[in-house]
Amino acid sequence: MARAVISRDIEEAVRLLKAGSVVALPTETVYGLAGNALIRDTVMRIFKIKGRPTFDPLIVHCKNAEDAFRYAVRIPSAAIRLAEKFWPGPLTLVLNSTRKIPSEVTAGLGTVGLRVPSHPLFHQVLEALDFPLAAPSANPFGYVSPTTARHVSDQLGHLIDFILDGGPCLYGMESTIVGFEKNVPVVYRLGALPLKKIRQVAPDVTVKIHASSNPKAPGQLSSHYAPSKKVLWANAAPSSVLEDRLTAVLVFGPSPEVKPHCHIMNLSSTGDYHEAARNLYRLLREFDAGPWHTLVIHPIPQDPEGWSDVLNDRLERAAAPR
Repeated sequence: MARAVISRDIEEAVRLLKAGSVVALPTETVYGLAGNALIRDTVMRIFKIKGRPTFDPLIVHCKNAEDAFRYAVRIPSAAIRLAEKFWPGPLTLVLNSTRKIPSEVTAGLGTVGLRVPSHPLFHQVLEALDFPLAAPSANPFGYVSPTTARHVSDQLGHLIDFILDGGPCLYGMESTIVGFEKNVPVVYRLGALPLKKIRQVAPDVTVKIHASSNPKAPGQLSSHYAPSKKVLWANAAPSSVLEDRLTAVLVFGPSPEVKPHCHIMNLSSTGDYHEAARNLYRLLREFDAGPWHTLVIHPIPQDPEGWSDVLNDRLERAAAPR
């Protein structure tokens, strides 16, 4: 297959999706690998392209809250409040699914992750369709999520026909996922909507972000969002690694304390947490493509909004044994 076309042609993206194709689309969080969520064959092609295990459910993207709630039943009042406050935006709600959603999308769990994205190009695509889109991140399963069209092309360009270029993603971090257990909201994945903001609407929310197997939502596995090379926490890195010129060090802030001969990758030299989130996956990809054999990471200091929790979660998963 020829490499995917990278273009801003919305009409072509819509045409291909109506024809049952899988295409890459930009969201405000990361790029998604999108296809008709109501057609089993299309859904299974998404799993195949990503190399994603079928026990890991997909997120379904809809044009608005009314459209999204058509695919859910017994919707908790807290879910309605969260949707009213944060949709469109980087929030996924895991709700009891209707039979309209194929079991392949839900991994047989009986629940479905629903989201209303805010990226203007993705929104225009959804407005032109009469079906929702399943759209996990457009990268091989477990690898670093893509935040530009070029990232998608580098890894999946030979497996898909089309990439809608929306420029770099605004957040550079996946959506926050909230489910409900006995109608009590539970965060299953930290993401671009800070936990602090969720608590303002749902103060009783709890957090359950890890699952060794059979996840209830995407991104719960211990090893995820990871480059292919070795990643170590600074406090676990032997001195021989820190003295090696083929070691890269990921830091944050204006005055990092690192060995002078290591290659420094700074998430944000000014200490801007939003910039750090936008840069994280780009720098992990640069490390993987570069000459370095090991990445040493430092924990991100706490901030009032809670972005440090999201960043440290992704670093923890990148450094997890695999």
